[in-house]
Amino acid sequence: MSNRLHEKIALVTGGASGIGLGIVERFVAEGARVLVADVQDDKATALEERFGDRIAYRHCDVTVEAEIASAVAAAAEVFGGLDVLVNNAGASGPPMTALDMDGDAWDRTQALLLRAPMLATKHAAPLMAARGGGAVVNMASIAGLEAGWGLAYGVAKAGLIHLSKLSAAELAGLQIRVNAICPGVVVTPIFGMAAGLDRAAAESTTDALSSGAEQMQPLRRAGVPADIAGAALYLASDDASFVTGTHLVVDGGLTVGQRISWNPEALLPIHLALLSELAPEEASA
Repeated sequence: MSNRLHEKIALVTGGASGIGLGIVERFVAEGARVLVADVQDDKATALEERFGDRIAYRHCDVTVEAEIASAVAAAAEVFGGLDVLVNNAGASGPPMTALDMDGDAWDRTQALLLRAPMLATKHAAPLMAARGGGAVVNMASIAGLEAGWGLAYGVAKAGLIHLSKLSAAELAGLQIRVNAICPGVVVTPIFGMAAGLDRAAAESTTDALSSGAEQMQPLRRAGVPADIAGAALYLASDDASFVTGTHLVVDGGLTVGQRISWNPEALLPIHLALLSELAPEEASA
């Protein structure tokens, strides 16, 4: 590794599993000390044992502002300050449409995916400013860019993209950069949990998901947490010192355009439809 985060102090919410764990592992490998904020005490405690004094853990439900504030303060207490905040904690939204959305389910999704990053940024910014600046990386999604990935979830992620832009403008004077990452289909337990499985069962579905994900985008492999960790490293590091207020799409090309733009086989139904009109005999042959 290149030690791109040498002596940087980072806080990663939802850092005990999935994309968050991938980011924690990469940040530590690049020289950072990381405060992991999560609700999975067993997994986070194992991380502390694995990485020793490079990792500290605080139990944190990011829908509770006091717990966010406590986790941010812990970064300063344990490591001496804060340079990087990764707002990663999240979950899938309710599988409800505009016709049947439940108000409480909507509010829970917005609280987790949009309100929490705003509050974490609020509490982290003074610590970053005290060290001469820093970087906030918000985990958005391609769901914030296009339809088809859930109403409440998509609205929250679109809001997070815009929050990143607005926060970047407001915090630039403090030398704090704010950017978002928009992952595509990254194989983690979130998909199984969205289908109603508990976390343990959801973690066993990743192999099947990998096989299906390979067929969804131009780059024919499933996205993995390390792909997003690499993007987070870039945005957190000095390599991105002139980058703020934007979003980085990491989706294997999933959002480049319609399937026919990258899969020639997708043209076949259109050709058959045309043939059925222009040359019925050939279409039925």
